Amino acid sequence: MRRITSITALIMVSGLLAFGCQDYPEGPSVSLVPKADRVGNDWKVGEALDNGTNVTADYSRYELDLTPGGTATLTAQYTLLGMAYDFVTDGTWVFVSDEKKISFDFANDQADGVYEILKLETNDMWLKEDGGTLELHFVQR
Repeated sequence: MRRITSITALIMVSGLLAFGCQDYPEGPSVSLVPKADRVGNDWKVGEALDNGTNVTADYSRYELDLTPGGTATLTAQYTLLGMAYDFVTDGTWVFVSDEKKISFDFANDQADGVYEILKLETNDMWLKEDGGTLELHFVQR
């Protein structure tokens, strides 16, 4: 009986790997952690690309705190005309388009947006602006 259970489990795992459960272009191939739990994290921008050009310096002080339950806080520090500004806005996030995209709705509407999910792992989340050229590679803070 134990051998049948082991063989069945092996067949199921092989099937998952062969046919793939990869929802996102950059991975992961398979994850046992629910997607909302992987999104729920304290993130910072590790790399930012705009049309392939590295613009990470422009986003080095951006932090995104997300909960698996759908709440979001965006914190940014930036400099404009030699003056430093702090920007904080709270909001929500939801999956859209069969969980292939994520939508943010913040109190400050200028921070709202929809992003294609390129990669969603526990410590990495790569997002590309829907219809845009900005790609943000978030890493766990």
